[in-house]
Amino acid sequence: MQEIVGECLARRLADWGVDTIFGLPGDGINGLMEGFRRHRDKIRFILVHHEEAAAFMATGYAKATGRLGICAATSGPGAIHLLNGLYDAKLDHVPVLAITGMQETSVLGSNYQQEVHTTQLFQDVAAYNLMITNPQQVPGVVDLAIRNALGKRTVAHLSFPNDLQVAPITGDPYRHVSPGKPPKSSTVLSQPPVPAAQADLDRAAEVLNAGRKVAMLVGVGARDARDEVLAVAEALASPIVKTLPGKMVVPDDHPLTTGGLGLLGTRPSEELMEECDTLLMVGTSYPYGKYLPEPGQARVVQIDVDPSLIGLRLPVEAAITADARLALGQLLPMLQARTERSFLGKYQKSRDAWLSDMVSLRDPDRNPIAPQYLMGCVDEAATNDAILTCDSGTVATWSARHWTIRGEREYYLSGNLASMAPGLPYAIAMQHAHPGRQVIAFVGDGGFAMLMAEFLTAVRHDLPVKVIVNNNNSYGQILWEQIILGYPEYAVRHRQPEADFAAWARACGAFGVKVADPAALPGAIREALAHPGPAVVDCDVNPNEPPMPGKIRYEQAKYFTESFLRGQPHKIATLASVARDKFNEFRS
Repeated sequence: MQEIVGECLARRLADWGVDTIFGLPGDGINGLMEGFRRHRDKIRFILVHHEEAAAFMATGYAKATGRLGICAATSGPGAIHLLNGLYDAKLDHVPVLAITGMQETSVLGSNYQQEVHTTQLFQDVAAYNLMITNPQQVPGVVDLAIRNALGKRTVAHLSFPNDLQVAPITGDPYRHVSPGKPPKSSTVLSQPPVPAAQADLDRAAEVLNAGRKVAMLVGVGARDARDEVLAVAEALASPIVKTLPGKMVVPDDHPLTTGGLGLLGTRPSEELMEECDTLLMVGTSYPYGKYLPEPGQARVVQIDVDPSLIGLRLPVEAAITADARLALGQLLPMLQARTERSFLGKYQKSRDAWLSDMVSLRDPDRNPIAPQYLMGCVDEAATNDAILTCDSGTVATWSARHWTIRGEREYYLSGNLASMAPGLPYAIAMQHAHPGRQVIAFVGDGGFAMLMAEFLTAVRHDLPVKVIVNNNNSYGQILWEQIILGYPEYAVRHRQPEADFAAWARACGAFGVKVADPAALPGAIREALAHPGPAVVDCDVNPNEPPMPGKIRYEQAKYFTESFLRGQPHKIATLASVARDKFNEFRS
């Protein structure tokens, strides 16, 4: 059988080590699907129910494995659906290749059905972005697209017109009138870890050794440098503050860390940022400047493999463009070990008090169920190598504070895009990539409802993901954001009663349980986690539980009060929840 362009694409992807494509077929990519069919022994096509989910799955796969994620969609509407998940990949710096269809070349420009010029549409999201116009370009441009995605840790996009997909790969339809030749390439990419330059290390050591109150802020760019992060922090007597995407860098029970930073972070982390005189940033370009030291307060050293991200938030005295693990290892012997540890000790005591407060909020006697208790039950029952994926919203607050990184646990969410709905697609992709591990999606009812059809994808592909739905029957984060602006909530709650997502799970042929009684919650969580297949625990939680910041600022308290004076509904229930939380913290 003559090799067609679609088959050449599939073969080239396999040569690069690609074994999984997430996507949804359509008449715009039938030629590509034939190529995938011919190489189905090497590449598995994961059939999804929505292209947005396919892009999220490719992103989640790349995040969890470090490998190239691949998603495929038809022309026009299918390609458009990919965009949200692709922006998630771009903003979180993970390699994804998007493959889309296009109308055949003979009708382009004639307002043909579903004619959307995807190369223009994808111009902002993709670093490499091309519509194939000649079989001779393949497989050379496939190699270029993959190298761009992997080398730059971003999105690449290839669009294949219908007629090109089924054309013979040896087809040569035009005269060659230029001295150029079609690209010839190979499936080789060199990505050695980048060591730090000695001059940069000297400057960084000078700044760090001169500091009296040194703090570290680590992000997901340091995820492979746990030992080095801990060793440098020990030498500097430095507390370790973690960004939310970098939550898994250091175990939450380690005495050197004070936890996260920002609205979802801890009070000790926020306060030490206000006091430190030296800051070492590793693998992060943390965007929320209000929670960083004021310019001039602290001398800053920043390590990042991408030089364009250094100095993005604060003036930097010492910049190190290097792999985090290598740079910290090189820096460690240049640091003067500290005997004065009062700064660290102060915030360790504050951290212990904070953790005690957080445990007190996991109150099993609260009814409606406290969302902190729900997350606490998951945390206690999950394995030490569990992977937790999380949606955006109040669920991110509860998971940030009550999902404990210990052992080989991991944690993923949409970091910079902060999109709703990636939790379930991430979990499906990560369960596929790590079939022997427990994978749990912690999602809100809003995010789950957006892409809940993908639970059926998990069932149909025998992927035993566990989905925990924090069901407050509202868009909880938006609700509190409106209040913090000083306005009463509006159009953020759904009609009662809460949806029963467990019934959907059972309709799909999986395990599903609805929980409203706090006494039944621990058993339901354990039963779902022990179930051999996909499972949903749909838990009705207190819709009036505010995700309070670690440290309440005057402006926040002022606007909170103004929203109540302007007619905030449910204010009695909200104040009762806040009072109960404060009572539990006091009692702890």
